[in-house]
Amino acid sequence: MTDSDLMPIGTFARIVGLTASALRFYDDAGVLRPDHVDSQTGYRFYSEEQIDTAQRLRELRELGMPLSDVSRFFAAETASDSAESLRLLNDHMRRVSDETARLQLVAARLSEFLQSEASTSLCTLSGPVFAAAVDQLLATTADDPDFPVLNGVRLCVEPDALILAATDRYRFTSRTLVPSRSAGTTWAGTVSGHALRNTVSAIRRSPTVTLEAGDGFLRIVHEDGTVCQCTLIEEPFPDARDFFSSLPTAVHHYMIDRRQLLQTMEQQAPDKVSLRLSASGVQVLHPADSVDIDGTGDSSELTLWFELTTLHPAVTNALGNDLILDVTASDQPVILRSADDGDFTTVLMPCQAPAH
Repeated sequence: MTDSDLMPIGTFARIVGLTASALRFYDDAGVLRPDHVDSQTGYRFYSEEQIDTAQRLRELRELGMPLSDVSRFFAAETASDSAESLRLLNDHMRRVSDETARLQLVAARLSEFLQSEASTSLCTLSGPVFAAAVDQLLATTADDPDFPVLNGVRLCVEPDALILAATDRYRFTSRTLVPSRSAGTTWAGTVSGHALRNTVSAIRRSPTVTLEAGDGFLRIVHEDGTVCQCTLIEEPFPDARDFFSSLPTAVHHYMIDRRQLLQTMEQQAPDKVSLRLSASGVQVLHPADSVDIDGTGDSSELTLWFELTTLHPAVTNALGNDLILDVTASDQPVILRSADDGDFTTVLMPCQAPAH
């Protein structure tokens, strides 16, 4: 490569997304040396072959990886030891995760101190039961930067019940719990799904938890006094009861064996799942054949199609083994509920049959 093929530091900096001063720093640190340095002017020049390395360097620094580990990362790459590079990356991300969890606890303690007098007690529930319900609802959330509310779980506290709801636009799931103690208050808020994921394992280990609400947060107080604080999402969320009352009246009802349906979906793993429902039973249809599973229904015969990513999580998180499908038509929302515990309900949107 001739000098004319090399790029001055400014050009190279624009291409790789780093500043010229950062490139000079990485040169002095021995992490990324220029391809050539003019002996008279001291100007640094870089080659095209260094672009990928510089971009990886930028990404590693965005992740907060120390320069000492970056040097080891590149040394492993030079030695074609991708396993060592991956180990260094994974070790760093574990440290980042641990530090994030530590900072969240610090922030929660500070928030508790600052807002200790600005919260209202709502209700007390079994910790394991509340954690299980949260897990079920989180399976219906989605990460969408344009619609942050899809990542949230809606909590509606009533004098005698706690109603949880979540939606990813293709499913709408609701679960009702009966508190062991209620403050007799009515409250509603959409709790950050990210915050709940970080706290659910701790909630599960507490025999009871008490929910308290304040301005922009929900506080979960464990039996031992530990506090988990979750932020609220301000976007509007559909009211669960209004949502269910707005659905068309179901005219067909089919009972399905949950374990058999899950086993069939997991063995076949199709992109789309087709259910043929009739009085004689239930069939899961595949391109080459069909599988009969236990089930009962009325005299009507219907074929429903679902995306696997819609149906499988809903069935996985349902309660009990006997599930009921309430169906209006093959192109209308379908309600899936537990025959053993009807307070867990999921609305599923069928999809179109695949083109042949």
